[in-house]
Amino acid sequence: MCGAAQVMLVFDERDADSVAMLRGIASYVQQFTRWNVVVEGPTWVTAGLFWKLAQGCSGVISRNTSIALVEMCMELEVPLVDLDESPQYEGVSKVRTDNVALGVMAGEYLLDRGFRSFGVVGCTGHGWARERAAGFVEAVRLGNREVSTFDLEQDEERSDDMGVRAIADWLRGLPKPVGVMACDDRRASRVLEAARLAGHMVPEEVAVLGIGNDIARCELAPLPLSSADPGAFLVGYRAAEHLARRLAERSTVPGDIRVEPAGIVTRRSTDVLAIPDRAVVAAIRHIAEHACEGLTVSEVLPHASVSRAQLEKKFRQHLGRTPQAEIRRVQVARIRQLLAESDLPLKSIAELTGFDYMEYMCVAFRRLTGETPTAFRKRHQPRGRIEAGAVGLAQGAGHP
Repeated sequence: MCGAAQVMLVFDERDADSVAMLRGIASYVQQFTRWNVVVEGPTWVTAGLFWKLAQGCSGVISRNTSIALVEMCMELEVPLVDLDESPQYEGVSKVRTDNVALGVMAGEYLLDRGFRSFGVVGCTGHGWARERAAGFVEAVRLGNREVSTFDLEQDEERSDDMGVRAIADWLRGLPKPVGVMACDDRRASRVLEAARLAGHMVPEEVAVLGIGNDIARCELAPLPLSSADPGAFLVGYRAAEHLARRLAERSTVPGDIRVEPAGIVTRRSTDVLAIPDRAVVAAIRHIAEHACEGLTVSEVLPHASVSRAQLEKKFRQHLGRTPQAEIRRVQVARIRQLLAESDLPLKSIAELTGFDYMEYMCVAFRRLTGETPTAFRKRHQPRGRIEAGAVGLAQGAGHP
């Protein structure tokens, strides 16, 4: 291929996920390619779009994929990478968040907060929603708990009042306290409304967790909404990486790539520990605040006001693990975050998470996660990072 590849991005730049994906694409492009990039809005003017594609376009990455776009790319033999949540088109590469992993992460998160009663609000009419609900149910059942499900039918989706009233009736019948996951932030917002309508306190009686980490819905809600972050930045990065590989290899074989989610963002809607034992709650809170300072179980005991034997027994009863295991769990969670979000060397991460020796940190991390810190970082962090200025790509910047 002579000269720089001409790549078209089809995105609605008003969408927060789309902007994050564009940043991920920009990160890859600025490091590894000489693409000339043009960004198009989700326009379905067939003649105009076909003409643009026919002017030597090498590849397309689209968040707003239509049958018309698929057919045009097929006719012109232009590789298309689709980032939408719709079912995969035949012959078209698909890159998306692992929705089952999102649900599993949400279930484990609520289990770790001590809930014994669980609910999930989904929509069987969407494949991505079914996958998220299935992952949640799987995680909760592995924790020896059951889940009550509520399916928000299509007619209820069209009527906010009807959907909220139906969810409120469902919530009234669930044992409290209950941890509820909704398959997206929009439905989670309805669960918050329904809890208020049913007279339940959030998060003390009903803790609500969404998926999407939509800042408008989560940060600006009357009660800030906790949410699982699907990792849109990494989806964009992997999409660009995949298209570059296809162009380099002149491959016609499409891929179906699932990207691991970024993590849970805790806000007020789940900021509670659903454990009816003050000693355990006090110990957990102290561990959460000080685990990465080299905390020992002996240092936790004064805050729990019980003996070590009592605390061990209570932890096993309510959490199924020891206080020492809880300290290690918090440390490893912080290690994972630092590995994914920073370029700090392992020695520095060990110091920041309460380990005297880097080697011991690596052993503890591998014991709990099944992989080394280096392998985890390689899987979760693109080979470079990008600052906010890279969003210039989303404004149609070319790359000579």
